[in-house]
Amino acid sequence: MNKFENRKLLQEYQVKQMEEFEENLPMEKKLFYELFDYLNDKSETVECNHDFSLTNEFLKDKNADIEKVIEFLRENGAGCDCEVIFNIEEKFEE
Repeated sequence: MNKFENRKLLQEYQVKQMEEFEENLPMEKKLFYELFDYLNDKSETVECNHDFSLTNEFLKDKNADIEKVIEFLRENGAGCDCEVIFNIEEKFEE
């Protein structure tokens, strides 16, 4: 296989991984972006309590399935509100 074929296969794999990631989201992708914005805004004035209190507040306001979303966040590397920004937001940018 040459470099072009390898690169093409890698790109196809990355697209497939992102599609699978998005298919398994516990709420609309748009709401995740809103959550990231909300947490980023809050982080300017509120320190992280090392829990999901702000995330819970946001999810409750949006009538989202809090348990499923928190479980998803934990499975993907977040243990608190600030880790949602640092560990989860980047997964939506890949």
